[in-house]
Parts: sequence; structure tokens; C-alpha cells
Amino acid sequence: MSREPNAQLIAVMTEAGVSNKGLAKRMKDAAAQRGIRLGTTHVSVQRWRDGAGIHPQTAAIMADVLSSKLGRRVTPGDLGFFDRTQSTAPEPAGYPSTVPDVLSMLDGLAQERAEAVVTDRLVVADADLSAAVLSWMIARPDGVQADNPVHQRVGMRDVRAISDAAATFMQLDFKYGGGHGHRALRHYFRHEVLPLLSASYSEKVGIALFSAAAEVSQLLAWTAYDVGNHRLAYRYLTATLRLSQATDDRMFGSRVLGNLSHQANYLGNHAHAIKLARAAVEGAKGRATPRAMANYWAMEARALSNAGNRTEAGRAMNEAERNFERADTAEDPAWLSYFDDAELMGEFCHCFRDLKMRREAVVHAQRAVDSTDPMYARTLGFCRMVLAQSQLLNGELEAAVTTASLAVDGGDSLQSSRFKRYVTDFQQEVNVHAGNPAVVAFNETVRDAIARFNEEDE
Repeated sequence: MSREPNAQLIAVMTEAGVSNKGLAKRMKDAAAQRGIRLGTTHVSVQRWRDGAGIHPQTAAIMADVLSSKLGRRVTPGDLGFFDRTQSTAPEPAGYPSTVPDVLSMLDGLAQERAEAVVTDRLVVADADLSAAVLSWMIARPDGVQADNPVHQRVGMRDVRAISDAAATFMQLDFKYGGGHGHRALRHYFRHEVLPLLSASYSEKVGIALFSAAAEVSQLLAWTAYDVGNHRLAYRYLTATLRLSQATDDRMFGSRVLGNLSHQANYLGNHAHAIKLARAAVEGAKGRATPRAMANYWAMEARALSNAGNRTEAGRAMNEAERNFERADTAEDPAWLSYFDDAELMGEFCHCFRDLKMRREAVVHAQRAVDSTDPMYARTLGFCRMVLAQSQLLNGELEAAVTTASLAVDGGDSLQSSRFKRYVTDFQQEVNVHAGNPAVVAFNETVRDAIARFNEEDE
């Protein structure tokens, strides 16, 4: 049976100016740096150009290699891989119309495992995304159904228990990555939290209960995102957005929109990322504290920076900074306590790195590293990797490799697929200096860290 040539792969290789042999060698080198043995040859590349299938891990390595060559993010989908009907089919927004609908949706999501997924394959149709955002923006609150005629009665003690559990799981997420606690958290959510939403409670308790449930739901989204299950994370976030509508919590809803923007930005969908971040800003105006508004403006700055819009990104960063200066003038919800000066600097250093503003990127990344509490191990790892990328951008190879080695050493953050991508992106960037002893030592550090991490899993 004849196959159709893979026109997308052919076009990207032509744009990158790389031959079959050249691509095969780059892929084997990149895989070796990650401790992976890859048998790719020029014959393999030709087969893929002719339309043959490919293993997802191999496709991811090829995408990373071509990303490095072109200086922009390339995904396996951009290369025409995987079954077209599956890899490009938009993910339905699935914005639930009623509270019972969203509770049913969340119950179904809590039965799904986040493990064994393919990354970077989430496609959301513009119309579906716009419909979900518009529904949230214009909808009136449902309110909570107080004093349901059921036997179980819920009080504030139950709400505090959920909030304490969410805080505990959040600390585990910060320290060990999303893969560590997702399974336990979804079991807790399905069997201990969701049933309470259909119990009996006063209106005051009901509002607090829905807010606590939304906090756990968005944490499930983040942990799924962190292990690379973008489809599951997106659906959790969409459902959580609808949950916030029930109690008219515009500040938390905007937080969810900011999270959706963060995910879209990570996946390279700049148009969606900008739209979602701006919806967060507009939806929260007059309903959110200055600290929260600083966070939403920072998300918009991240999206604009990744899209290369220096003027608008600068304006958004200025707005974030202006709001943050007034952060202590209002009482913030507990879920916002993490957003301190270190977090803001972390957002800004990503912006300056993406805008290729070398000096500003190094200064802000160093400030982020210096001010981040070591208890937030993954956040510190991200900031160190951005500092390393910024130092490399500034021509400081030795310093960059030293910083990246500090980020990788220990291996705890390797449970985060996002952190792994920061590391592999950096490896691709320093690959032009592959013969430098410092780079060789760094690649060995990465291999050793991955080996230690894998041994601990056995």
C-alpha cells in the first residue's frame, strides 16, 4: 500500500537546511545527551519523509532538534506526525451549562490517569475557546443550593479540612513535581470532596465549600499539566472555570484563565495565550486585589513576549509592576500567597529571555534565583534554567553551564515534564559547544541525575 509523502516534515527540513544524514546525526547526538540510544539513520529519515510512522519519543527528539536549528518551537504535529485525524482534531471546550453538569464532568475526570501520555498534542478550536471564555464573562452566578434535603450536613470544619489538604498537596507539587501526588489527589477529590458538594449546607458554608473544591480541581489541572497530560489539564481547567462561576468568584476564575494562558503559551499557541490572559485581566477588573491583577498582567506579558511583541509585552510588565507595588493594600485569598517578589521576577525573566533582551534577562533571572525560597524546589529549578539560558544568550558559556548544573543536581525536579523540557531545551542550545569540557561535564550530570531518578523509581 503506497503512502503519501510527509509534506510538513519535508518543508520544515528544507526551511532548516538540514539533510537526511545531518538530521539523523543531530537526533542521535541529542538522544545520547539524554541517555537514550537512538538507531536513527538517513534511511530512517527518508522513510519518515515518505510517510512512515514514528515513535512518539523519537518524534519529540526530532522536533527539539529542528526547534534548535530554526530558533523557534517546533512540535511533532508541525512535522506531520501521528494519525492526522487524531493529532489535529480540536479538543472540545466542553464548557458545562449547569452545576450538575460540571460536577458530573469532574467526577469523570477524577477517574482518568495522568500517566503515560503524549505531550504537546492539545489542539483547541478558536470557536470553542471563545465560547467558553464568553460564557464565563457574561454569565450570571448560579448560586449554591443551600439546605438540600439529604442526611449529610457539611460545616466549616469540613471546608477547612479540604483547604488544608489542598495546601499539603500543593507543597508536594512544588517540591517533587506534579507526578508525585496526582493519583492520591484525584482519589481524595472524587471520594472525599465531590460528594460534599451535593450534601446539605448553609449558603455561607456552600460558597466556601465550592471555593475549596475549585482549589483542589485547579491543582489537579496543574499536576496533570506538569506530567505532560495537556488534554486532561485543559479539561480540568475548563471545568474549574465553570465551578468558579457558581459562586461568582471572578478573581479565582481569572486565575484559571491565567493558567489556561500559561498552558497555551507553553504549547506555543501564542494567539490563544494572549486572548486568555487578556480575558483574565478584563474579567477581574474591579473584582480582584492588586496582587492578583499583577499576576494576570504578568501572564499577558509572558504570552506577548513569547510571541515576540516587545512593545505590548513591556506595557503588560509595567502594569504588572504597578499593581504589585500596591499588593499589600488589600487582603489576598490564601491561594495567592505564593505570588511574591520572587514569583514576579520569575515571570519577568521568562519575558526578557523570550524577547532576547540579554542583560535584563540575566538581571531578573538572578534576582528570581536569589529570592526564591528553596522549599519551592521546582520553581527554583525553573528560574535557574532561565538564568542559564539568559547567561548563554549573553555569551557567558561557563556561567550558564554551572547554573544549569545546579538546577539539575539532585534530580527532584525531574519528576516535572516541564522541568525536563527546560533542561533539554538548554542542551539543544549549548550543543553548538558540544566539544567544550564544561558542556561535556554538564551532559554527564544530566545523565547521572536521570539515572539516579530512575533507580529511585525501581
